Amino acid sequence: MPALALGFVAVAAVLHAGWNVLLKTSGDPLRTAVRLQAIGTLVLGPIALIAWAAGGFFAIDPRGVAIAIGSGVLETAYFVFLSAGYRRGDLSLVYPIARGSAPLLAVLVGVGLLGERLGANGTLGVVCLLVGILAVARPWRAFQEAGREHRGAIGFALATGVTIAAYSAVDRVGVRIIAPWLYGAILAVAATTMLSLTVRIGRRRGWLAPAPQPSEGGGPSSLMRDGVAGVISLFAYLLILVAYSMAPLAAVAPLRESAIVLAAAWGSIRLGEASGRREGVIRIAAAALVVFGAVLLATGK
Repeated sequence: MPALALGFVAVAAVLHAGWNVLLKTSGDPLRTAVRLQAIGTLVLGPIALIAWAAGGFFAIDPRGVAIAIGSGVLETAYFVFLSAGYRRGDLSLVYPIARGSAPLLAVLVGVGLLGERLGANGTLGVVCLLVGILAVARPWRAFQEAGREHRGAIGFALATGVTIAAYSAVDRVGVRIIAPWLYGAILAVAATTMLSLTVRIGRRRGWLAPAPQPSEGGGPSSLMRDGVAGVISLFAYLLILVAYSMAPLAAVAPLRESAIVLAAAWGSIRLGEASGRREGVIRIAAAALVVFGAVLLATGK
């Protein structure tokens, strides 16, 4: 895996954690999802259009456009499931399960369906990353300890993981047909349009949870927060698309989660979030295993 792709994925992972915190802490995660998608599209769309015009309005492969639209459908489902999970459960419950289940599925898709192959170092790196992610997140504990009110959140978190794995595989194909910046712009327009319509129609007909009272998530400050989340989300996703164009899905997808897990483990230990010495040791060992896996993936052939 190229070192540049490794750096892009690490930065994207940290940014991804940041906008998820903003999404969870907003009064209305689903509305915030629509806003951040719309803001990201407003930023990227004109830039992509200018770049396309500067290139002489070159022909765009219709296969890539179709794939981007398909990914937009999957991203709409992703935001609906993720927002539903955040409305029902804690960030520390939903996020690890959603992000932790996706890499395993993505690796299976990359190797099993897309025909990608990893060398010995890369394969061992994937194993180390996945074991480290599971050791930090420990989703089995969430299943054991979650009360009845959280079981719905777990189901939506798992559904989110499925959509992550699905759109990761689709995007990996799309950026090999169309340049990542142009693919990202088409995807952003498609996802924003479909998510906005889904939320508007779904809430009107009662398929989705109704919007909370304005006092729960309105006002200029919320719009500014959503704007920040939108820019962060856009930049993070563009970095991932570029990484997909440089490295295999089976290497990028697990590594995409590693910086998030490392940050969570560091915060838990340094900020005293670990419940005891034993848990602290487990988290340190798991973080070290993730780092080792990342190094192996970076050097794997």
